[in-house]
Amino acid sequence: MEENFRKKTAHDVARLMMAAARTAPKGRGRDSLFIALASDDEMQQIAKTMKIFAEEWETQFFARDARNLLHSDALVLIGTKIEPLDLRKCGFCGFENCSEKNLHPNTPCAYNNIDLGIAVGSAVAVAAQHHADNRVMYSVGKTALYMGLAKPDVKILLGIPLSIRSKNIYFDR
Repeated sequence: MEENFRKKTAHDVARLMMAAARTAPKGRGRDSLFIALASDDEMQQIAKTMKIFAEEWETQFFARDARNLLHSDALVLIGTKIEPLDLRKCGFCGFENCSEKNLHPNTPCAYNNIDLGIAVGSAVAVAAQHHADNRVMYSVGKTALYMGLAKPDVKILLGIPLSIRSKNIYFDR
C-alpha cells in the first residue's frame, strides 16, 4: 500500500536534497553548512517545543507550523556557521571588511547567508523535481537550533519539512 512507502519515499527525497545542498556552490569554495535529516522523534520534539514558543512568544505561526510538522513525512535541517571569508573589500554585512566584522562575532557574514540560500534553493528544487511538497520554515529551524539539534557553531538554521499527500499541507496560509 502507498501508506507503507510514503515515509521511505520522503526520506529518499530528503537525502537527495541533502546532497544537492552540500554540492551547491559556495563563496570562495568554503563550506560552512550544517545539513541533517531529523528523526521522527526529533520532529515530534521540535513540534512540541514550537507550540510552547507560540504561546510564550505570542507567535501563532509557530503553532501553525508545528501542526504542519506533525503531519510531515520527513524534515531536512540546513544551517550555517558564521565564518567570514576574509575579503579585503566587501561590506555586505555592514562593516567595511572582514577584519572589522570579526570584532562582532555574532553578526552574520553575508556570504554565509547567501551560501545558505543557494543550498536551500538547491534542496527545494530537488524536492520539487520529485513532486514532494515542502516549505522552508524559519520557525522549525529556530526551534531546532534552540533545542541543540545542530552543532554548537551553527548560528542560523532553517527547516524544510516534506509531505507526500494528495493535498499540499503547507498551503494553508
